[in-house]
Order: sequence, then structure tokens, then C-alpha cells
Amino acid sequence: MSKGKDKSDKDEGSGKSGKGGMIKIILGAVLLLGVGAGGAYGAYAAGLFGDAGGHEEPDEPKLVKKGDEDPYPLPGAEKEKDAAAPVYGEGGSKYRTVYYSFEESFTSNLADSPGLVQVELAVSTRRDGRVLQWVKNHELAIRSAILAQLAATTEAEVYDVEGKKRLGERLTKAVNAVLEENEGFGGIDAVHFRGFLVQ
Repeated sequence: MSKGKDKSDKDEGSGKSGKGGMIKIILGAVLLLGVGAGGAYGAYAAGLFGDAGGHEEPDEPKLVKKGDEDPYPLPGAEKEKDAAAPVYGEGGSKYRTVYYSFEESFTSNLADSPGLVQVELAVSTRRDGRVLQWVKNHELAIRSAILAQLAATTEAEVYDVEGKKRLGERLTKAVNAVLEENEGFGGIDAVHFRGFLVQ
């Protein structure tokens, strides 16, 4: 009898430990699956593999290196011929600079005097041709922003070299503000004075 009792105790004990062991194995497997799924999602979200869905790089104008072809050339711009291709030196920026000149000049009263300022302007960018296409598309709004900045300029500023430099910086910000509002990206590096007349 004692042998039978011992055997049934063992069976009950192994049954308990068998059920408990099985639960532990199932819980361990679920835990491992959860950790694995979390790790896979983390790698996916970090862009280590696959399309991270919403984590793409925004489609903004890119910097164009000297000698590289612009993927978005300004309409009407002639393609460079091999013989006429520009030769860039080793120094300076590794990115090329392109310019857009406004056809008409800008004339405005000065802020604190009856004097007038008349300027001929160009803008420059090192980014692809979309920026200059946007400048051309939004030229009316850009002209308005530039005229507002000119009207806020004092006579002292237009006669001072540093004042002209600050005016150029303000005009650059004004042009970029118009582009950012309309296209979501600025991209103009500088506004350049082609002509500057104070009357």
C-alpha cells in the first residue's frame, strides 16, 4: 500500500509540476514573441528595413554639387554643352550657385524721408531648380514682400555699406518667407543688388 501511495503522490506531483511547467513554457513563449515583435517594430520604425511609413525624407530641393546635372532645370534654360561646360575650381563651396534676375526694378519711398530707392535685384540658390521655378511662379507675391521691406528702409541705411548688407539679409528672409508660405520650403541663399539708386 505504501508503494501505491508513493506512486500516486509522484503522479500528482508530476502532474502539478507538469501543468506548472507547461504554463511557464507558454508564458515564456508569449513573452519572447512580444519582445521579438517589439524589436521588429522598433527596427522598422527606425528605418532599418522596409518603408517606415511616414518616416520618409521630405521631398525638398536638394543641394546640387558642382558639375552635377540639376534634376529640375529652370524651364527655358539651355543645357550645358560639353565644350561650354563651366570649369569649377577646387576652392569654395562644393555646391554650384545659380541666379535668377528679376526683369523689372523695384522702386519705393524711404521710411523717414521723401527720398526714393530704386534697386535691381537677383536671388541665388545652391539648391535644385525647383527653388528658382518657385521664385518665378510667385514673383508677384515676392515683389510685394520686397517692396514692403524697401518701404521700411531708412535713408541712413541706404547710404551705409552695413545698412545695405542688413537690407539684403532682410530681403532674403522676405523672399524665403513667401516661398515657405506657398511651397513649404525657402531655399534662397541671398539677394544680390544688380543696381542701387537713391534719389
